[in-house]
Amino acid sequence: MEFQTSEDTVPSAFITEEQTRQLVGRPPASGAWRDGDPAGDRQFATLPDLRLESGRVLESPRIAFETWGELNNEHTNAVLILHALTGDSHVLGSASKDHPTEGWWQGIVGPGLAIDTDRYFVVAPNMLGSCQGSTGPSSLDKFGREYAALFPFLTIRDQVLAQHEFAHVIGIKKWHSVIGGSMGGMHALEWAITYPDELKRVAVLAAPAISSADQIALNSVQVEAIMTDPAFNDGFYYDAKPGFGPHRGLALARRMALLNYRSPGELNDRFERSWQSEVNPLGGGGRFAVESYLDFHGNKFTRRFDANSYITLVQAMNSHDVGRGRGGVSKALAQITAKTLVVGISTDRLFPVHDQQLIADGITSELVGGELRVIESAYGHDGFLIENNLVGPLISELLES
Repeated sequence: MEFQTSEDTVPSAFITEEQTRQLVGRPPASGAWRDGDPAGDRQFATLPDLRLESGRVLESPRIAFETWGELNNEHTNAVLILHALTGDSHVLGSASKDHPTEGWWQGIVGPGLAIDTDRYFVVAPNMLGSCQGSTGPSSLDKFGREYAALFPFLTIRDQVLAQHEFAHVIGIKKWHSVIGGSMGGMHALEWAITYPDELKRVAVLAAPAISSADQIALNSVQVEAIMTDPAFNDGFYYDAKPGFGPHRGLALARRMALLNYRSPGELNDRFERSWQSEVNPLGGGGRFAVESYLDFHGNKFTRRFDANSYITLVQAMNSHDVGRGRGGVSKALAQITAKTLVVGISTDRLFPVHDQQLIADGITSELVGGELRVIESAYGHDGFLIENNLVGPLISELLES
């Protein structure tokens, strides 16, 4: 394995007053993008009806997406970027009233960067079942009502089927590269196995070939946190007034998830036992800085995400098993023909390095660097989003090979 290190400084442990002001007012019942909201940089593609693995048919689903750069005459420079669980299509750009967060890979995608938008036509869809413009539980069904809890169960393969149909709708028959991290890495892996003739290169960052019992257990408690919130109302909460939706359960699920996204070492070094204010947390009503950090990000999350979508996507992650119906993981990985980059994060406790080692060991096509590439990072699972100076060169190596 090749280990790399970062010299990035650790961010401040304290939540600032400016950050707190972002959360003034009651959170909405759902943080989803809804029909009639400003589109911002989103474009939309309507797909043909999708027959899901469950047997249900999702009629004319929509995919929201964003693009950067220009498609060349030969259609050979298209790069597909697939986001993680709570990401969206806004890979590059500022936060605004149209986009609740700034671009999540700004140090990787852009002119002159690893995924150079002067050279490549970059496409980033919001995954099926999510809540930032693509069809999901907060979308309206054919009767003009939110799907809510009636939205069909999705698998990773269903979502990749939607991405495949989406590619054809926008005129892409073969991708130069398909790149994904975390849940997006699950999608990238499925792309390489299911549609080997429709991509030349694939990058799988901090993702497994199969969701383990441990990972399913972590997901199950997050789902339970949402569903036991009385305001969840069995998934039918979209008519609730601000402050009366399932924001407490969703915020708690996000707090649980954050503990898996960051490493123990980073949390200990960053926060230690510091207090957020002068008020003593030992019986005095004050709070430790790490508690305020989790609260802030949990509350912020409820303003940009949807509780039903969170459940839908987490359950899709639980379905992930590239070997299902293919004779096992080894046989499935052996079907990959694309040039492949596999990246692990040394401190990842959500999808540990041995998950990526399993993928690298099973690849029979060309492996970039000849082996698993491991980034030595203090940031845990989120390292693939933070360590731009380490991730970028590896992606460049794939794209330019």
